[in-house]
Amino acid sequence: MPRTRCWTCRLKVSELKRVLVTGAGGFIGRSSIAPLKRLGFEVHAVFSGAPGHTSTAPEGTFNHVADLLSESQVDALLVRVAPTHLLHFAWIATPGIYWHSPENFRWLAASENLLRGFRARAGIRAVMAGSSGEYDWSKAGICSETSSPLADESAQLTPYAASKIALQKALAQFSREEGLSSAWGRIFFQFGPYEHPDRLVPSVIRHLLKNEEAPCTHGRQVRSFLHVADVGAAFAHLLDSDVQGPVNIGSDERIALADLINCIALEIGRPDLVRLGARSAPANEPPLLVPDVRRLRDEVQWRPHFSLSAGLSDTIAWWRGQLGVPGPA
Repeated sequence: MPRTRCWTCRLKVSELKRVLVTGAGGFIGRSSIAPLKRLGFEVHAVFSGAPGHTSTAPEGTFNHVADLLSESQVDALLVRVAPTHLLHFAWIATPGIYWHSPENFRWLAASENLLRGFRARAGIRAVMAGSSGEYDWSKAGICSETSSPLADESAQLTPYAASKIALQKALAQFSREEGLSSAWGRIFFQFGPYEHPDRLVPSVIRHLLKNEEAPCTHGRQVRSFLHVADVGAAFAHLLDSDVQGPVNIGSDERIALADLINCIALEIGRPDLVRLGARSAPANEPPLLVPDVRRLRDEVQWRPHFSLSAGLSDTIAWWRGQLGVPGPA
């Protein structure tokens, strides 16, 4: 996909890069703030108003509380901030709920409204967060932004995937019509501090640190995991680039879930508590689901800081602190 710099003529080198980050209190959003600041952005972080969210924002960030599902609050926010850049993470993401929730369609409409308002106030570049769930998992394997089919016609299409696919297409068409620079980051599997405790990596860590059995599926599924600090940094660099269109956000390290779980168990010292096969794997889970990261590596020119091993060690240490479990002597 060709790269273009035509939009950059609107932003002189001496002018401020002011980014509005939605979902800044979320798992990935909070991890994008520090790298954005390092890249020279003035960061305006948008929080939902949930207790404790704004208190975790890094020093030197401009914090705003707004309901992005309210058109009037979005309009007021855009007038107040006048962002040159938009990094949009906010969405429903509750494990076990978000795949099939009708809230996905509300977030689709709200995101389109946010995009129109951003451009109407002279915004020049927008990056939005997508998902590996957009790909057709019945034909999954190594997923490429340019050649792998999306789940548009799949019988397994969920409201979440349908809404994300629709928003990506709307962003692309709107950008062409309005001369807006834009990109779409398709997130694969991530882990790290602040992840919801019911997701795979924190669930296993928490069970083992509490000396409890960790029930898992068979673990033969092969996946690619990226530490959340690297996910946030990848989005920051994507926003700061002139790369257009979909870009996979993930790692080229591949691992079977059983091996991932075993790595966690060995570091904690409780492999005896792992119960592979104790849970049934979802029927629609593909055996191989990993990203082709050539666009991220070669065009965005970004590589992760954490190896999988180092990222797991960092995450285990964080959960030890949360649970008050001392480290090994």
